[in-house]
Amino acid sequence: MKAEPIASSASVVEISDQRAASLADIHLMRSLLIGIFIFMATGALYFGRAFFMPVILAFLLTLTLTPIVRFLRKRGIPEFVSATMLVLLSIFVFASAGYLLSGPIIDLMNNTSSIGQQLTERLAQFKQPLARMMDLSHQLEALTETAQEPGMQKVAVAPSGILSTAAGNLLEAGTSITIVFVLSLFLLASGTLFYEKIIQSFASLSEKKRALRVVYDVEREISHYLLTVAIINTGLGSVIGLGLWALGMPNPLVWGAAAAMLNFLPYVGALITIVLVAVIALISFDTISYALLAPAFVLLCDIIEGQFVTPMVVGRRLEINAVAIFIAIAFWSWLWGFVGALMAVPLLVVIKVFCDHFDGLSHVGNFLAAQQTTTVEDEVVADTQATNG
Repeated sequence: MKAEPIASSASVVEISDQRAASLADIHLMRSLLIGIFIFMATGALYFGRAFFMPVILAFLLTLTLTPIVRFLRKRGIPEFVSATMLVLLSIFVFASAGYLLSGPIIDLMNNTSSIGQQLTERLAQFKQPLARMMDLSHQLEALTETAQEPGMQKVAVAPSGILSTAAGNLLEAGTSITIVFVLSLFLLASGTLFYEKIIQSFASLSEKKRALRVVYDVEREISHYLLTVAIINTGLGSVIGLGLWALGMPNPLVWGAAAAMLNFLPYVGALITIVLVAVIALISFDTISYALLAPAFVLLCDIIEGQFVTPMVVGRRLEINAVAIFIAIAFWSWLWGFVGALMAVPLLVVIKVFCDHFDGLSHVGNFLAAQQTTTVEDEVVADTQATNG
């Protein structure tokens, strides 16, 4: 009579073990599927960058200009008219900047060798500690030259190949830019049509309301962030350009534009700007002490912008931790080059804002945040304690 309870308890343990094993298999299968999806998505983004890069740029430009379109719509200007005006203005700004900056940038690229020689001469007094490293480099170069076979000849690229490659790259860039502005025009002019199509995919009214609230919250926060950061970077570039002009730096417009563009790369962009300005200042001014004023001024502007202006205007909630920023910049620069690096942080903010609006993804948003964020459960507990208190 006592064997039946023992058998039943053994069967219960066996069933629980089977359930645990099946749950573990399900979690393993889910993790494998997620890993396969991430791997395939990365491959698709890499090999399909000619399509995905202008499309994502168009969406980012649309989100940046959406608050202006919405503001003008409240003033009675139709969305199609305001979208056309903004896109044409953007084209004019980019074309004017390219025209004004093309000459100085080409001159800098052509004078790269002379700039390096002048910098070496200016830093001759600091060259002694590096003499051994330079000698080692020359020895390695000599060993490489002698290691070549006697009949081996160096391959020279024909000028026609260079021209054809440059023409192909120019055509590809022109096509991508056209796609960006045309798609942005249609997205801005469509108004809420895109959101309405998303809402129509849900069945119940409660799901429609929740989806509409999430979509509008995400769109509003991202649009505000992108537009605000674009304005801040433009102001930073203007201040740096005017300050370098007052110091007598050559081509201050180039360095102001570079500071504005590179500031979309936190930490890395500011460092690149400071180094470039320091190099040009060292070969442009007579004394090293005066030449150091230019990079010091750029550093001061970056510190004020990064520590005071942006946190005060944008807010701490949308700040991203430094580790995630460096990983994102490295990943997107590998994926899409310099353009991908510029898009890394805006895309990271998009992901963070999207994750913050869904409970299942809140841990991802918390990981991306620069500081500890409160979860939905924490807010519920806080509200309950406040009510009971």
